[in-house]
Amino acid sequence: MGLARYKYPLSTLPVRMADAMHLPHSSKHPVRFIIEKGNWSIKWDGHYVAREVDKISPSLIVVEENPFLLSHKIAHFGSQFQFVSWYKHMARSNRMVCTFFHGKKSDDAGMARHVDEFLEGLPYLDKVITAASLIERRLLEWGVPREKLVRIPIGVDCNLFKPFSESQRRAAREKYGIKDHQLVIGSFQKDGVGWGDGMEPKLIKGPDVLVDVAKRLAKDVPVFVLLTGPARGFVKKHLDDEGIPYAHEFLEDYLDLPSRFAPLDVYINPSREEGGPKGILEAMASGVFVASTKVGMAEDVIVSGRNGVLVDVGDVEALALKILDACSNRDRMRMVTDQAREDILNYDWSKIGRAHYDLVYKDMV
Repeated sequence: MGLARYKYPLSTLPVRMADAMHLPHSSKHPVRFIIEKGNWSIKWDGHYVAREVDKISPSLIVVEENPFLLSHKIAHFGSQFQFVSWYKHMARSNRMVCTFFHGKKSDDAGMARHVDEFLEGLPYLDKVITAASLIERRLLEWGVPREKLVRIPIGVDCNLFKPFSESQRRAAREKYGIKDHQLVIGSFQKDGVGWGDGMEPKLIKGPDVLVDVAKRLAKDVPVFVLLTGPARGFVKKHLDDEGIPYAHEFLEDYLDLPSRFAPLDVYINPSREEGGPKGILEAMASGVFVASTKVGMAEDVIVSGRNGVLVDVGDVEALALKILDACSNRDRMRMVTDQAREDILNYDWSKIGRAHYDLVYKDMV
């Protein structure tokens, strides 16, 4: 189906008429990074990329929430979900880029439809950016042309997320009433379906795995779980059922997140499917030991035993045993977290922004 047959909203009529008549257009900020309206991860990605690219090429890029009226621009959709929602309504003079984070047809029926819709829109994309080599291989298998595909990792602000002093860690643990002998594990994500209480688990995020790991750890050591993010009801209910103490905060401001890493001994990523996740980067930058399943960027970033630990998806016992082993030798654990901090500097937004400019925008403008 050609673009000419798509149903465009009336609000785009002036832009489409200008395109048809080849009227002059402004070249200021030729690249528009399309972000979500909510205070969520993709919004921050856009602002960080724009900030760093602007240092290299001033006035090249700006963030945008509503791409309806764009004409003769490079529209970079911050996620493939945004691209699928918008591309049929865009003026033909625009060139389009999108970041594809994660998803496969076997996840669920909704994701299967989404993947089909994304692939249907592939001819309208100049570039597809993905963060993980695992997802890059998947996209190639689906038929995304090699010349369209660019791998650029998700970034982290290493000035915002940084290691804590012992006094900062003690103060943070006291804030939550955590005792010295308790092992504190953290999980900062959304792992329930929808935006309500989250009693229905979003299984690709592994909330059941997280609970089972906490239960297994609690057989050997006293455990405290620190949670942030919306829709954590499933996890909280099961922790309550097991008598495992926890604290949960829904943070409205992303800038409040860094301090939540201070009380942690271990950050756990229990997911079955990810594009990043960003949490492992933030934890490594914060000097917190990371234990993750082999998903998303985890295998690109973590060398098991050197700067964290990796296990197969769904392997509760392996995840728990690797955490217990790490915590049994705090000096060795510190060596691992020091190495993680050093390694994660390669993922600072200054480098990731430069990669967007060099590998995508520079040759499209």
